[in-house]
Amino acid sequence: MRVAVLASPLPFDDETFDNVVASLVLHYLEDWGPTLAELRCVLRPGGRLLVSVHHPFGIALHQHMAGEKPKYFETRSRIDEWTMGGQTAQMRFWDRPLHAMTDAFTAAGFRISAISEPPFTPEARDVFPEEFREITGTRFLYFLFFVLEAG
Repeated sequence: MRVAVLASPLPFDDETFDNVVASLVLHYLEDWGPTLAELRCVLRPGGRLLVSVHHPFGIALHQHMAGEKPKYFETRSRIDEWTMGGQTAQMRFWDRPLHAMTDAFTAAGFRISAISEPPFTPEARDVFPEEFREITGTRFLYFLFFVLEAG
C-alpha cells in the first residue's frame, strides 16, 4: 500500500496501479477535477478507482431534521466541529449532489461500474443506539461507494 496527499500532484508514474482507493477524502476538496485527473493518470487502462463519500441525501436529510433548509442541488461548504480526546477541531466539507459527483467522475475519464449504498453492521445498533433508533431495515443514508473504471 502507498499513501499520497490528494491536494498535490501524485508522486507516481502514469499507469502504475490497477486499483486506487479514495475512502472518505473527496468531500474535503472543493474541486474534484484536478484530484480525479491525477488519480486517472496513475491507473492503468481498465484500472479501478474505489471511492467512498458521504451520501448527499443523508446530509440533506440531516439538515432538514436539524431545522435547516436543505440545499441538495448546490455544491456548498459546510463546517462541522468535532471533539475527540479533549481536542476540538473545525472540519470543512464540500457537499455536492449525486449528479455533481457522477459528472466529475465521467469528466475525468472514468466509467461508473457500480454505485452502492452499503448496509451497516448489526453491531452498529449497539454502539450508536440513538442514531439507529428510527432506522428499520439494514441500509442507511450515510455513505455511497463507487467503483469507477479508467477508460
